[in-house]
Amino acid sequence: MTSRAGSSRKLQGYDFYKQVLGSPKYIVGPMVDQSELAWRILSRRYGTELVYSPMIPAKTFVEAKKRRDCNFDLRNGEEGGPEDRPLIVQFCANDPAILLKAAQLVQGQCDAVDINFGCPQDVARRGQYGCFLQDDWDKIYSLINTLHTNLDIPVTAKFRVFPTVEKTVEYAKMMERAGAQILTCHGRLREQKGQFSGLADWEKIRAVKQAVSVPVFANGNILFHSDVDKCLEFTGCDGVMSAEGNLYNPALFSGKNPEHAELALEYLEIVKSLKTKTQTSAVKGHMFKVMRPGLAVHTDLRDRLGKIRGDLTEFEDVALEMRTRMKRDQEAAEGQSIESLTKIDEATGLPVLPHWLAQPYFRPIQVRPQPPAAPTKTSRSLICKFVSELM
Repeated sequence: MTSRAGSSRKLQGYDFYKQVLGSPKYIVGPMVDQSELAWRILSRRYGTELVYSPMIPAKTFVEAKKRRDCNFDLRNGEEGGPEDRPLIVQFCANDPAILLKAAQLVQGQCDAVDINFGCPQDVARRGQYGCFLQDDWDKIYSLINTLHTNLDIPVTAKFRVFPTVEKTVEYAKMMERAGAQILTCHGRLREQKGQFSGLADWEKIRAVKQAVSVPVFANGNILFHSDVDKCLEFTGCDGVMSAEGNLYNPALFSGKNPEHAELALEYLEIVKSLKTKTQTSAVKGHMFKVMRPGLAVHTDLRDRLGKIRGDLTEFEDVALEMRTRMKRDQEAAEGQSIESLTKIDEATGLPVLPHWLAQPYFRPIQVRPQPPAAPTKTSRSLICKFVSELM
């Protein structure tokens, strides 16, 4: 393989962050079956400055050629095209050679390739990728360095924290030495997932930012726009990444909470306009999440949505009916301000907006009987402070 690390075409670190990516602060993270092209386009319309592709298994992408377009369409030219930049494509892998082959297939249609070291799901445990490589630093170094040495574009890395600040910092510094040009630090432990996700630890993210010389993105605890500036100020990071928060409100970075039925209809129009196929599972997932507040009230529409098998017209019919009902509900509340209609959730202390508006979904914090580590009080207070400011 020919080394390209010294190529003048490949900018690194802050030169890459500024000159190629445009110094993004508002970033939508990689989400399996959810950060697909149509959703990336919608998110950019509402303030997102950089988007990641869904996580792609490198081995499948290389070996299963007939299924390749389901992960990233290389033929139509829309993925990574003018409407889809800047873009970072993320892979999961545990074999440097296979990862390199996968990355070389997409390097002409993205601005960087990211390696997933953060997925905590059981499928990652079985496949030995994501955060289940966390204890094999030699393997992680090799994966990053192979791309750094051989790709025409930069390599970046996304990872989760360790129980201690010290080990988290050493982990990040190792990734920087290996050649990662941007680090995204998700402030949760490997064990924090699902109903036990809890809070991300911004103090560990801040420690990483202070220890490395490449740009750092903070990931975790971003529910409302007010969280963004607080996170940037507390951590000192260069950008903030939202994943789940973006799914419930793709306008999060704009500081707006639009009517969710309008967002759903706009998304469906984008899906229909593309040559690139959007998987039915992705469309259905987005409909359930973005319209969640209305579906919780109008449960018959939730049932209708669940029965759809792939007809975009049926998705559109549900969204149109939702819009009609939301207008009716707004008219019934005429004369009342948004502030007076906003309630505070007793379990979380967070605001619940009127049900016709897009808004985050948050789970009450649950703690395992014997947790490996507890989020700090500082992190807990940071996510709750914005309540009074929103009201």
